This record gives sequence, structure tokens and C-alpha cells, in this order.
Amino acid sequence: MQRFLDITLSSFALILLSPLLLCISIILKTTGNKVFYRQKRVGVNGVAFDVLKFTTMIENSENMGTGTITLKDDSRVLPIGKFLRKSKLNELPQLMNILQGDMSLIGPRPQDIIGFNAFNLKEQKIIIQVRPGLSGIGPIFFRNEDEIMERASIIDKKEFYVDYIAPYKGKIEAWYVENKSLYLYLRLIFMTLYVVFVPRNKIDYLKVFKNFPTPPKELSPYL
Repeated sequence: MQRFLDITLSSFALILLSPLLLCISIILKTTGNKVFYRQKRVGVNGVAFDVLKFTTMIENSENMGTGTITLKDDSRVLPIGKFLRKSKLNELPQLMNILQGDMSLIGPRPQDIIGFNAFNLKEQKIIIQVRPGLSGIGPIFFRNEDEIMERASIIDKKEFYVDYIAPYKGKIEAWYVENKSLYLYLRLIFMTLYVVFVPRNKIDYLKVFKNFPTPPKELSPYL
């Protein structure tokens, strides 16, 4: 049933959003940037696939600065990229990944190998049991991850991410897999729309979801 909904809803979204997708493509092309960004990500059963996004950063940005970790006001982000990332419009090309069968509308976010290896081994084994998602509990919870990193009074942001954000992100993604149901799938679709249109509204996940993992004390003050 979830796969049927993935195909149906993604097809509908592509048709509905095609004028917007075309407009973004034209702007990126006319400003001298590549339209799409492709990167290998860990998929279901650990099989790698090419995730598709609109380009938001300068070329080879993953080899500069904080690598795959993006901070608030990151100098590597293109001017239009700031808007695309804030609005999450840069993720829309992944609707094609969903139709190809590499992704689902809802699931753990697809990680590159470095991000995936930052998860605990136990969570890694659970996460790869399902298709990664365009959205999901991880992207919803950490929708303002760059701001969380900015608020953290830690000099080494990369170390803070590896020590606290990544392990907790792995826990909540694994929580989704272990509690996966059609009801949760539909609920997270509506929550995704809610946080896109009401981004500043805080959600008490521990009250909303049963047995939701508690954030570590080192991370909690910055959420």
C-alpha cells in the first residue's frame, strides 16, 4: 500500500509542481549553475543510489570547510540556494527517485557514506531495512539543523554533530522503522506539510509519538 501511495502521490506532485520545477531549473541555468546535484547515498539493503537535488552550493563544496555539514550562513551556499534550502524546494527532484523505486515519500533520510557511518551499528542495520524517504521523522525533527548547530556553544561544530546529532538522528530514524505503519506514514506526510508552512512552531515529539527517543542532555538545550 505504501508503494502504491508513493507512486500515486509523487506522480501527482510532479504534475502539480512542474511549473515551479521548470522555473527553478531556468533560474539555476541562467545564473551559470548546474541545475541538478547528484550524490551517492545509502539506500535500502545498503545498496547505493544517486540522490537528485537542485543545486544549492558551489561545486565541490563537500571538499571544503565543514564538508557535508552545512552551517547557518554557510559561505558555500549559492544566493538562490539559501532560499531553496530554507523552503526545502531543493529536495523536490527526489520525486523522481521515488518513482524509480530508490526512495519513498516517508522514511529515514538517505545519508552519504560518511553520515551513515556516524550512526551506531545497531541503528544502521535497522535503517537499511526500508527505502529512504523524501521526508520523515528525521528531516522533520532536524528541519532547522543548521540553526541548532549555530546555537550550540561548541567551537568544533563538526565534532558536536558526530558526537550528539548524528547518533540521535540514527535513533529516531530507527524508531520510525520499528514503528512503521500506514497510519504513521500518513501522519508524517501531514506533519511535513505543517512544518513547511508553519516552520517556527515547535512540536513536543515525546508527547506526540509513543516511545519516542529522548534527546541526549548535551543536545537538548539547543533544540
